[in-house]
Amino acid sequence: MPRPFLVRYAGLAGSALLGGAAYLGGAHRPWEPTVTPLTVFRGQNGVLLPLFWVAGVTLLIGAWLVGRRVVPSARWAYVTAGLWALPLLPFLPLGSYDAYSYACQGWQQAGGLNPYAGGVDLLGCPWADAVAPTWRAAPAPYGPVFLVLAAAAAKVGGSLAGTVAMLRLIAVLGVAAIGACLPPLARRAGVPVERAVWLVLACPLLLIHLVSGTHNDAVMVALLAGGLAVAATGRGWVAGILFGLAVGVKATAVVALPFAIFLIPRAWWRAGLELAGGAVGALVAVSLGSGLGLGWVGALADSGVSVQWTSPPTAIGMTLELIGVPHAVAVTRVLGIVALAGVLLWLFRRAWRGGDALLHAGLALAATVLLAPVFHPWYAIWPLTILAATLRPDTRWLAVPPAVIAALCLPDGYNLALATKAQGAVGMTVAAGYLAWKVLHEANRDPGRLGAAGGGPDPHRLLP
Repeated sequence: MPRPFLVRYAGLAGSALLGGAAYLGGAHRPWEPTVTPLTVFRGQNGVLLPLFWVAGVTLLIGAWLVGRRVVPSARWAYVTAGLWALPLLPFLPLGSYDAYSYACQGWQQAGGLNPYAGGVDLLGCPWADAVAPTWRAAPAPYGPVFLVLAAAAAKVGGSLAGTVAMLRLIAVLGVAAIGACLPPLARRAGVPVERAVWLVLACPLLLIHLVSGTHNDAVMVALLAGGLAVAATGRGWVAGILFGLAVGVKATAVVALPFAIFLIPRAWWRAGLELAGGAVGALVAVSLGSGLGLGWVGALADSGVSVQWTSPPTAIGMTLELIGVPHAVAVTRVLGIVALAGVLLWLFRRAWRGGDALLHAGLALAATVLLAPVFHPWYAIWPLTILAATLRPDTRWLAVPPAVIAALCLPDGYNLALATKAQGAVGMTVAAGYLAWKVLHEANRDPGRLGAAGGGPDPHRLLP
């Protein structure tokens, strides 16, 4: 078995190579047609960029997967994850141009404009040429909490480079907060803390897309995990505030909120009122304080423009269209939303009847990621954070999907799903059946056994 020393420094070598790839070909200004398999094949990007990217991703993923078996302590896991993050901090974002969209939305908010009224094409931005064309006409699809943070980054940063640096600092602080939330969640579920920390903080997906890519999911997941951890201590109002702030970053955080009711050691109706009051109060306060209101709710409609097989409902629709069924993608996406509503209600019912609330919150996030019309690689970090601190059995099935997903994007954001539309759609359609079975299998585990270490609520306290 490889020693922890070898795991640590193999992963560090991979991260250093990815830092080199970010320097040579990360997302940069102005936006240009991205690095694609075709440009790599033609040699347009040179030799070092694809070599650094492939070798770096391979080493980092391999070290992370092998490291699940050799993590000696939580402290070792924290230090190793921190070392792996360091080479990514000084360079351009990897895997996406979204950081530049954030910067422009922050500039608009800081300048008194309404980022929900239109994209950079309409409202302008001094760095508009760095925004990917797909999103130049789109209004901000994020909540007021993130826009306030992005505005602060733009004011403090001043230039584009400074603003992106501040956005990265916010993302890194979010990742640190996630790391702080993992131990109490893991201890409550009887999961080894070192394993939970390793699976989340050292995950290549998190390092590439949250640390390097600066995605605001770091803030959303930190607030969501914090809400669950605080709810378990019985502080319903505080937990509600954290959930409200999480929803104010990305609305999808709301799917985990109902499960927090069963973590608070009070009558369900009182716990629910505390959570709802804290969440609504926080969201209204930030919405009014920022001057933005709730315009971001309508802007969410623009986030579904992407059509890729990485979303299972979209993949099924694409497969049906391949065999001649017209407009299948639109239909399967609607059916996916309907199925998601049913799954969330079913999971809530199981939690109500004594199932492990943390486990079911993680499964609710997994269902949201799997059944939503659009899937981006960093979305997988949402359920990974909660499930890594909740599931006791072998975590191979939890680790393999993020490992595969981490290799989907090329250095400046080209998604390999675009180069494998037909094959990917068919493959995902087949895989969707297996993944659905696996989620149902985990949800059907004996609630008593999962809650033996304090992971499940006492059904008697659900009575008023």
